[in-house]
Amino acid sequence: MDEECRNCPALCETRTQVVHGYGDVGADFLFVGERPSAAADDVGVPFVASDPANGDSEAGGLRRILERLALCDATSPADRPKLENVYLTNLTRCRDPERPPTDEEIDNCEPYLNAEIRMINPEVLIPVGERALTEIATEYTTTPASELAFPDVHATTIRGRGFALVPMLEARAQTDEQTQAWVEHFAGLMASDYRQTKGRQER
Repeated sequence: MDEECRNCPALCETRTQVVHGYGDVGADFLFVGERPSAAADDVGVPFVASDPANGDSEAGGLRRILERLALCDATSPADRPKLENVYLTNLTRCRDPERPPTDEEIDNCEPYLNAEIRMINPEVLIPVGERALTEIATEYTTTPASELAFPDVHATTIRGRGFALVPMLEARAQTDEQTQAWVEHFAGLMASDYRQTKGRQER
């Protein structure tokens, strides 16, 4: 992974650093967001929260979900969460604080995301938010992305090409009921024989 990537000149001017993926490289579950948060841009770890207890924080909300599923050690530091069977990444590696990434910027980062997916070889992809769902669904399902939309697909399982997808609304956009539905659905998936028959790469 390139820590000095210059593929997107505009983002090179606004980022603090390149934020590549983080977590358990033997993970079955790979979460994909749209772009690094402000805290992630500061510390270099995707989805981190400066204050995990902050209910308004996207990253704090995701961390609490992972803690509830015993996929994140609640005692681990905010900027270096200890993850179990989870890998976190984004469509783009760099942040503009004023705007979401362009289609071109997402395309420029696609080789990094594809490399991470090949390396991790997860069983389940979790697109977090509309943009991630569209990109992941386009690449990894046979269902037209236009037919997959929130909130209908939140807390559902979609069979894809080699992966199952379990879409999640951005944590800050979820109601308590939607969070509970996602946690219950994912806990049920974890308890099931969720592994695909695509054949596992040796780790």
